[in-house]
Amino acid sequence: MDNVHKPHNVSAVVRTCDAVGVLEAHAVAPGQDTFVPRHESASGVRKYIRVRTHPSHGAAFDALRDRGFRIYAAHLDENSRDFRSVDFTRPTAFLLGAELDGVSDDALAGADGAVFIPMLGAVASLNVSVAAAILLFEAQRQRQAAGLYDTRRLDADTYTRTLFEWAYPEIAELCRRRGQPYPPLDDEGELLGDVPRG
Repeated sequence: MDNVHKPHNVSAVVRTCDAVGVLEAHAVAPGQDTFVPRHESASGVRKYIRVRTHPSHGAAFDALRDRGFRIYAAHLDENSRDFRSVDFTRPTAFLLGAELDGVSDDALAGADGAVFIPMLGAVASLNVSVAAAILLFEAQRQRQAAGLYDTRRLDADTYTRTLFEWAYPEIAELCRRRGQPYPPLDDEGELLGDVPRG
């Protein structure tokens, strides 16, 4: 999210991430601290979706590219491609701008490409959360058709850590603050060993 500053839009994007199985969203808005959804409908989702903030587009792009992501800006110009014609089965991040301003020139210059959502009406843009939903559900459709949801694709450490943070967020936070490893879980997800206390 490129300078997407309205909490209700951030909340809606985060809820859509959860709906399609995305584990994290990224945000760039220098000088702003508005990326914590405050709406009740999103408060539960924040337990499952991490919103990572970055001080600049370059920092966000570096973090994503280090993990093998390609970055597609939602932007209409002569070089944009219909979003349905792009392969999203590879690691993909969608770059979304605020509704009035769109993706900034700086962010657009750093993206790997641009995609557009064809529209037939008089208005040339969609709400950012609606655009996010359309793009993310197309990526989900492609990945489902390719069988990418048939087996777990997270490495064992990430999978175990994620489950622990979902099941025991308060204990996970306490362990992170203390620099301690998470306690082990049994096959049923129950805590084994000593439980850290605040």
